[in-house]
Amino acid sequence: MIDILSEIYDLKDEKRTGWELRHVEYPETVAGHSWGVSFLALNFMPENLDSEKVLKLCIVHDVAEADVGDIAHRAIDADEEISGDKKQELERQAIERYSRDLNSDLDELWHEYDGKVSEEACFVKDMDLIDMCLQALKYEDQHRYDPDEENENFQEYEHMDEFFATTRPRLKTEKATEMFQRIKSRYESVKDSRSS
Repeated sequence: MIDILSEIYDLKDEKRTGWELRHVEYPETVAGHSWGVSFLALNFMPENLDSEKVLKLCIVHDVAEADVGDIAHRAIDADEEISGDKKQELERQAIERYSRDLNSDLDELWHEYDGKVSEEACFVKDMDLIDMCLQALKYEDQHRYDPDEENENFQEYEHMDEFFATTRPRLKTEKATEMFQRIKSRYESVKDSRSS
């Protein structure tokens, strides 16, 4: 049990790959991100949702990354390219091992989140995306990366635009859509002031 817990605690040190690819100075960790998702969920959860389940889903949603790492949707190079199906399978194996070794229901929670099979899971996924956008805004505002740096990973978008462009079409809840618009508006203002 101690070995498994120690492995899962590696999430406190596991840097979020998307920020590393963008060359953000001192990027957040996976555990820091999970805390952010939990905090957002706690404060903006609709009354009709099961709060205990929501918070469990927040905590569990990225636990498998302790084993497989934070695999970005974009590959760092051809050697690191992993299909979405392969990533999902690796995460499934990791979470089932953790669940078995800890004698817990981690796997049930993770499958619910991954499949977005409940209103709670859809809400948590939206908070996952909102947390990413808030973090992008923070990095833009704090000048934690060089937007003018030549970066082969971000040739299609300027600044942190990709994180916003890929989030909007994936949001499912009205609350998340409203939050997204407010965060994006602030981001655009910060970006414009930084560019001038």
